[in-house]
Amino acid sequence: MKIAKHLLVAAGVLAVAVAGIEFGTAQGGVESPRVESVVDGVPGYAVEDFNYPQADKILEERGIVLKRGDGHIILADCGSQEGLLVVWSRSRESVCFRVTGDSGFLTMEMPAVYAVRGNSYETDVTMTVGEEEKHFEITKNAWTNVGEAADPEDGDHMLVEITTNK
Repeated sequence: MKIAKHLLVAAGVLAVAVAGIEFGTAQGGVESPRVESVVDGVPGYAVEDFNYPQADKILEERGIVLKRGDGHIILADCGSQEGLLVVWSRSRESVCFRVTGDSGFLTMEMPAVYAVRGNSYETDVTMTVGEEEKHFEITKNAWTNVGEAADPEDGDHMLVEITTNK
């Protein structure tokens, strides 16, 4: 809709410019000043790519690979507030996420995850072990064994996605 509006404005500016040039040259050969299209001065459109903001900095400082999300599952300091999702891994200290909105998703790479504490949202996690993908439903407001704790024979599981719904 905005593009059509910009095109209509540009067409109107062009028509005025052409009429002015014709009128100016008919009135004694005086050229009209150069008229630029309004569209030329419009900034580009922002396109959401869903990449996690400052992911490189988070990887450098905390060793956590956060890839993409919709902005409704956000890395948080554990203990900073009630109602956080808490992820336990054998490869690092616990990692916490704040959930906002009615639903959310976040993709990541977090190895050796074995437990997740749910919050008031319906939460599912997707994990990989080798080439196999496994899904775990997280119990609301309680700890749920996932990965190696749920399937000890399979070994380390990598957490690759969290999804939530209210």
